[in-house]
This record gives sequence, structure tokens and C-alpha cells, in this order.
Amino acid sequence: MSVYILGTGLSHDGSACLIKDGKIVAAIEKERLTRIKHDGGNDREAVKYCLEAAGIGVNDLALIIQAANFEIDIKPDRYSGQRYFEKDIDIPMITLSHHMAHAWGAAATSPFGECNVMVIDGAGSPYYQCRDIEGAIVPDYPFNNALFCEKDSFYYFDGKTLKPLYKDFSEVRLFENSPTLKLPTNYHSIGGLYSAASFYAFRNMDDAGKLMGLAPYGKLDGKPNLFKLEDGSVEIIYEHINAFFTNPAADYDHFKKEFSHYADMARWVQDEAERAILYLFEQRQKISPHPNMAYAGGVALNAVANHKLLLKGNTKNLYMQPAAGDNGLAIGCAYYGWYHVYGNTKKAGPGGCPFLGRSYSAEEIRNAIRDYGDENNTMLNVSVSQDVILETAGLLAEGNVVGWFNSGAEFGPRALGHRSILADPRIPGIRQRINRDIKFREDFRPFAPAVKIEDAGKYFIYGWESPYMILVDLVKPEWAAELQGVVHVDGTCRLQTVSREWNARFYELINRFEKEAGIGVLLNTSLNRKGMPIVETPSQAIGLFFSGAMDALVMDDFIIRKTNL
Repeated sequence: MSVYILGTGLSHDGSACLIKDGKIVAAIEKERLTRIKHDGGNDREAVKYCLEAAGIGVNDLALIIQAANFEIDIKPDRYSGQRYFEKDIDIPMITLSHHMAHAWGAAATSPFGECNVMVIDGAGSPYYQCRDIEGAIVPDYPFNNALFCEKDSFYYFDGKTLKPLYKDFSEVRLFENSPTLKLPTNYHSIGGLYSAASFYAFRNMDDAGKLMGLAPYGKLDGKPNLFKLEDGSVEIIYEHINAFFTNPAADYDHFKKEFSHYADMARWVQDEAERAILYLFEQRQKISPHPNMAYAGGVALNAVANHKLLLKGNTKNLYMQPAAGDNGLAIGCAYYGWYHVYGNTKKAGPGGCPFLGRSYSAEEIRNAIRDYGDENNTMLNVSVSQDVILETAGLLAEGNVVGWFNSGAEFGPRALGHRSILADPRIPGIRQRINRDIKFREDFRPFAPAVKIEDAGKYFIYGWESPYMILVDLVKPEWAAELQGVVHVDGTCRLQTVSREWNARFYELINRFEKEAGIGVLLNTSLNRKGMPIVETPSQAIGLFFSGAMDALVMDDFIIRKTNL
């Protein structure tokens, strides 16, 4: 009889994950369904999606594992709104502390049979609610009436369970840290400082990725350290925060007027974050060295810092969880059940967990098209292709910007070739056009190159395997002009490498585009616009298609163009 285990994440960026006999059947981020960025709290829609994808009900579950942020004893029937479960649910339910769920998500989806695990984020569970402290080194803080929460944790994974090795905490002083830079989390947190700096520049705590894109436009100009790195711990130097962060952006016009200031601040925070991350990896690996490291927590999404870890760090084999932020908690919860509770042992093998959404049938796509009229109306020109790879490659080679909707959606913040907007990166002004007319976002933000894994070394200096788009590489000088649409101002690219085994349809599209256009790289960005979660359904994809200047939308074998109205 099959064993179904449900994991559910109740923090911000909420999600649900269902595994059957150790394999993920379906997983979804709540925002994809509610269409509210970073939506979290109750898990009703996400759990419903996973159960329906598997064709089962709650009573078919053997176990439910859940994780939030600050809370540890979560009732089954209510948490920030009505949940999927009823009060009298007769299924074992376990709650994990925050960093433990992150760590399980990294270890279980890694390619390693055993490894060390690092978690770095803004804030995790309170000290008094952590259930993974026993045996770990913990700094001697005065854990009294103040609220101390996890800021980084270090574990060893033996293939079956996690052993805590070191856990660091920091007092939480919400929004009371500095007159101008407001940390939403721990007083001394790498992730918290990065979020606060994004609010300083963009008026939004959740724009950390945008801050990373802004940083290369800035200069350091001899600024002092933002972090004190001492005795294995990271602390923020608030005297320097208060002295320099004195001009928070009031709005986007203010940001544009003072662009160089915010770029300099972003560069400073980025460089200091890299220094602090490298220090933590160096210090923790001294405790219990291991050649394999799995890495999670929101800070693990910093692709530039990950590049530095590979170049300068002391870890031979580094795996970054594709959904390293709180959206990955549900995956960690589910696998905790499979390995720790049920006693199964993980084997080394291909890692990752990118394409976990349900597929949509041809009939569902047709129905979505009919919502805009029948397939022969005056708004849409619809065809069913006999060779969609060939036709799409031709559209791209002709200079069209194409929405690419293929099978089940990616899980995580990056579009990896199932919910993507694609273009030829050689087209002059293509980055500006997509940012302005399709994504409706800031013009400094870069796009990613997607390249076949065997060709990475042809176009990029290091040629690292980077399937999840959370690692940067440097473009080779001879290709910089050709790849102008995906090369950032500092010559870096947030690279995506694609293998036939892992993503066959997207691989074949890149391969065919190379034959048509003479270059084996596609510009790849997420199928959404500013402020919108990545699309999940065919109907959402068509709505996005009509909202901007994409030239074509390809959904499985359907090719959709706009007719002249």
C-alpha cells in the first residue's frame, strides 16, 4: 500500500508538497494559486491542489508535517485563516522548527547520500521552540525574556536523519534597529540586513533579488565593514548603518533621481553579505569538515555570493536548494516524514526538485482559449503544431518574444523552461524592450541565459553546471556583444544550464534554435510581469499574453498569436 506524506509550509511564501513512497507527486507555492506575491499563512489552496493532482483525499494521508516561522504548536484547523484540515482530523501531525524544515529540504533534494547542511536566512524559530538544539554548539547568549530566533544553523545529514552541529541565534527587535534602515527580523541577520536594504531602495522587503541586480551599478569607495565577524558569529555594526543609510527612497521617482546612491548602497550590502557568508562557511566547516554541502534559507538564493563560495569557499561539492526560501519548507517537511519518521535511507543520485506542478491537458488549454472566444475569433490566431519545437525556434530566430508554457510548472522563484518568456539575446535593445513592454519593471534588471550543459564552457568562463539559475558565471569576452541581452553591466550572467535528461523539451528547443540562428543561447525570464507570481494555468498565461507585447504564446503544442484588431 502506498504511503502518502504531506508537507506544508505556513510561513510567508507558503507551499504544500505531497510525496508518494518517497517521490514528489505534486508541490505548489500558494502564490501561484491566489495570485498574491509571497502569500502564506493558511495552506488551504496549496493542499487542495496537491491532493487533487494525486487524486486522493485527506484520509489517504499517512502523515502530515508542517512548519511555520515563530510558532511550533500549530493547530490543524486554523492558522492565519481557514486551513484545509478539520479539527477532528485523525492523522498524525508533526510540526518542525523553521531551520530544520529548511535543512531537510536541502539535504533530501541534494545529489548527496550524506552531507553537511547550512541554513542562513532572516529569522527562524525562537530558541525556546527549537527542537533540534540537543548536541549542537550554541553561543552563550542570555536567553531570558527576550525573543531570540535562529539566524544560521549547521547540520550533518547521514542519509536518514539530521544531526545539529551549530546553531546561532539573535534577538529580534522588530523595526527598532536604525532610524532609516529597518530590519524586519533578527537584530544581527545577513538575510534581515539584505531585506532591510531592499526596503531602503525599493520600499519593499521582498525585493532582495532586485537589490542583487542593482549592486553591479554601484561603487564601494572605501566604505567600512557592515558586519563584525568574530568567534564564529556575524553581527551588524549599527554605527555604520546609522552613519551611511540616511536617504531612504520615498518612491520610484526618488530612487531614479538618486540612482547612484542606491546602487552604491546595494553594492556595499552585497559585498558585505558575501564576506559574511564566506566566513560562516569557513567557520562551520572547521567543526566537522565534509566535501559535500547542501545549502538553504533565503540567503542561499544570492547567486553572486554562491559564485564566490565556489571560487573561494572551502566546500568541494555545493548544492543550493532551488527553492531555498520559505517556499521550500513544505518539501523539507514531507521528506522529514519519509526519512526521519519512516526510517528510509537516502541514496546518492540526481538532485533537484524543479518541475513539480500538475500538467494541463489539451482540452484544458482549449477551454482557456475559448474563454477569450472560439479558436477562430478575431482576437487570437491559434494553431496546433505538428512540430512545435521547429516552429517555436523559427519564431525566436525571426526576433519574436515568445511565452513558453510547457507541462508542469517549476517550483521555486526561477523560470527554468516550463513557464518562461524567451527571446534571441543578440537582438539590440531586447532587454529594454522586455523590461519596458512585457515585464513592466525597472530597466536595470537583467535576464538569464539558458544554454545546453555541454555548451556552457563555450560561452562562459567557468562553465559550471547551474540548472536552477542561482549561480552566476562570466561571459567570455568574445561572446559579450553577441549575448548583450543576457549580460549584466559587470559581465556576469545568472546562468541556467539545461540537460536533455532533466528538461528534454527545453533542451531540444535550444538545440533547434542554435541550428536556426547560429547561437546556442536563449534569453530566459519568468512568465509573469512585475508584482505578479509566475503563471500556473493556461488561462493565466493567456491573460498575461494580452497584457503586454509578447509576440506569441506557446502552450504545449498550441501556438497562439494575436490577430490585428
